[in-house]
Amino acid sequence: MRLDQIRAALEGAIPATMATCAPDGEPNVAFLSQVHYVDGEHVALSYQFFNKTRRNILANPQGQLSVIDPFTGRLYRMRLRYLRTESEGALFERMKAHLEGIASHTGMAGVFRLLGSDIYRVEELEVLPGNTVLPAAPSLQPLAALRSMCEKVAAPSVVSDFGALVDAALDSLVADLQLRHAIFLVMDEQGRRLYTVGSRGYANSGIGSEIALGEGVIGVCAQARTPIRISWLTQAYRYSHAMREVVRLEGSPAELSIAIPYPGLADPHSQLGVPLLHGGRVLGVLLVESEQDLHFTYDHEDALVAFAHLVAATMRTLGDSAAVPAEAAAETRPAELDCPFGGAPQEPLQLRYHAASHSVFCNQDYVIKGVAGAILWRLLSEYAASGRTEFSNREIRLDPAIKLPDVVDNLEARLILLRRRLDEQKLGIALHKSGRGRLKLQVCGELQLTQL
Repeated sequence: MRLDQIRAALEGAIPATMATCAPDGEPNVAFLSQVHYVDGEHVALSYQFFNKTRRNILANPQGQLSVIDPFTGRLYRMRLRYLRTESEGALFERMKAHLEGIASHTGMAGVFRLLGSDIYRVEELEVLPGNTVLPAAPSLQPLAALRSMCEKVAAPSVVSDFGALVDAALDSLVADLQLRHAIFLVMDEQGRRLYTVGSRGYANSGIGSEIALGEGVIGVCAQARTPIRISWLTQAYRYSHAMREVVRLEGSPAELSIAIPYPGLADPHSQLGVPLLHGGRVLGVLLVESEQDLHFTYDHEDALVAFAHLVAATMRTLGDSAAVPAEAAAETRPAELDCPFGGAPQEPLQLRYHAASHSVFCNQDYVIKGVAGAILWRLLSEYAASGRTEFSNREIRLDPAIKLPDVVDNLEARLILLRRRLDEQKLGIALHKSGRGRLKLQVCGELQLTQL
């Protein structure tokens, strides 16, 4: 029996028990919420409090750990030897992020603080006798699923278009990893918030909804740059409500009016967040969740981490290629488009722009804000002044009126966010790709623009 074969028993769905002994021979048994798998010979336990277990281990570095497989009921016992405590490094940060991800959602952020990762060598592992059930046949072949996912993302039609990349990534999570609920988020230019550019499995797509760095599984996953997998949550653990509550407590009434509802499950019982990393930089996060306990396994995590690296590399390539002047690429411009909104509205579209936040409203309804809002207002202003409908990514990037930040390699992400928000709201305004690095603005009806 190898340690890597019993990883499911380390999840903490059924609490583990740790037995230690004081120098005078007095035994002590404590329950543990989770045992962290390090490698084939080592495990790690979180050091949060200087309790009886830790005092015993420092005085007598031997312990006995019992864990139970939640799927079969099989009991395992390990003989451990304490080696050291780590207070920095990849393992410590991963354990810290996992703890913070749980605490952030349960309203206990800042209460449970990881002081260190206690590393133990597993000197003996045995299977204890007892009644067990046969494990269910695996419904997922992770390597086959990962291969199919990578092939879809590497398709020629995907590697040249950010919107196609978002759709291919989400669709492959649903089809190949058999996941019903998934969200694709991108980091903003300042590295402070993540915004939704696509989702699957929700009544509300949540396009444009935002989450602050460090908030919940998504925010902590991005902040710590490490995957976070949580396997069971209580009914009181309401993610979408918590996100809205953060805005309510920290934002003004004006900010509340432009808060796009987050698309997450009201009662998720399993969540897995994986950062999109490239060159040490966080480009975004992929989140999957389920209404079932223990839905995501180590196989899901391993496959999703590998997949996220390919997605992030493709995102970065798209960012670099966006800097190529559009005029240098061969183009096929589409014919004039019919109005996709069931005909032009009878009343003029009254658009209002708040320059301070770059927020755009149409007929009192919030449309978009930030970089995407500044881009939309610039295109609409040009259209109203001259009737122009064709624009290039390059001129948007260089336009001083838009005032893009220094880091603008996610311009493609902002444009796909804008396009999808306009498509969802069906206001009478649409933005289409008309060639490599080119956009076509479509307006059905008369515009009335007001800038505040």
